[in-house]
Amino acid sequence: MNKYINSIYLGDCLETMKVMDKNSIDLIYLDPPFFTEKKHALKSRDRTKEFSFDDIWGADIVYGEFLFERIKVMQTLLKDTGSIFVHCDKSGEHIIRAILDNVFGVENFQSEIIWSYKRWSNSKKGLMPSHQNIYFYSKSKEFKFNTVFTPYSETTNIDQILQNRTRDVHNKSVYQTDANGSFIQGKQKKGVPLNDVWEIPYLNPKAKERVGYPTQKPILLLERIINLVTDKSDIVLDPFCGSGTTCVAAKLLERHFIGIDKSEDAVSLSEHRIANPVKTESTLLKKGRESYLNADTEALSLLSGIAFNPVHRNKGIDAILVEHFKNTPILVRVQKKNETLMEAVSYLLKAKKTKQSKRVILIQTQDNDLFDDIIQHEGLIILQSPSLQIANWLKNDHTISSVRMVASSEAVCATLREVTFS
Repeated sequence: MNKYINSIYLGDCLETMKVMDKNSIDLIYLDPPFFTEKKHALKSRDRTKEFSFDDIWGADIVYGEFLFERIKVMQTLLKDTGSIFVHCDKSGEHIIRAILDNVFGVENFQSEIIWSYKRWSNSKKGLMPSHQNIYFYSKSKEFKFNTVFTPYSETTNIDQILQNRTRDVHNKSVYQTDANGSFIQGKQKKGVPLNDVWEIPYLNPKAKERVGYPTQKPILLLERIINLVTDKSDIVLDPFCGSGTTCVAAKLLERHFIGIDKSEDAVSLSEHRIANPVKTESTLLKKGRESYLNADTEALSLLSGIAFNPVHRNKGIDAILVEHFKNTPILVRVQKKNETLMEAVSYLLKAKKTKQSKRVILIQTQDNDLFDDIIQHEGLIILQSPSLQIANWLKNDHTISSVRMVASSEAVCATLREVTFS
């Protein structure tokens, strides 16, 4: 057993790796500096400490030499069944790919994994980056690999799941039949083998797992890599361990780990996280994309003709209008089934306060009376009627501030009820 396991080491990974046992590591994952030519800094969740590192090289040849001599040593540490995963982005991917081809050989290139994610918007000119690259190389053709299956696409024909396929005389894929022309049922299928585009959410700023370290990666991403090419009790090495995500993931999956970093703050942070692991689960991965879509689409259809952004995974808001009121967002909430008007308004007003909005709209869907303590809230508009159409109303007064229309409470087919106090 490697004597360095289950520890985080302070220092240059080059020197540390030179004294480690050759052919002893099952997986190496590294998230090295990305050749961004800038300093990265971020504060911890409690704002008491700042973590930072320099990614300034001056020339690509300096950056390339730095990585080459370290990756060359990493190759000697891997078992013949081992693999290496190198994380990068557009800044240095061309340099890293050339180094890996040189050290491991083009024949041992396995995959270029695209880690795809959604992040906050960026106003700069051009397309917003929403992916990073992870290069997967093996030490030899005997590398360990555990096939991971994912669910079939929603558009998959059920026959493709239930029936066997074969090739006809024209080498075309067809459903296999028996002597009587009946389709032959296929064996039980586990799903579709994992592809090389991974949609794993980026850690949002409020995630409990986030520790304030620049470029911190989600544990879920590292768990997928570890599960793919290692078994329990295997050894995982991260020579640029940063906040320790790889080591935390390895521990949670019952693998041994070795972490190295030249920053004392990073080593201290990694050791703390390993002793107190916190992992953010992903609804997207557990239940699929549809699990996010909880806005009331039928009620929001009342906004037809108005520019708005639907909001999911939020208890108080179902939509945000593109048009602003007094330079603040206009929030929309739909009253839910079995929810009183008071409850609906309470959720919306809480969101109004936290988002610092001066105008909020509640679409009332249940037959509740208006309460005096509700209609006294400044900036609250209540719209009522299953057939409500407010497109023209909003189009005619984009600021909304002058609209004061109250429909008759006796009118069963009232198309608009609006209460506002400015």
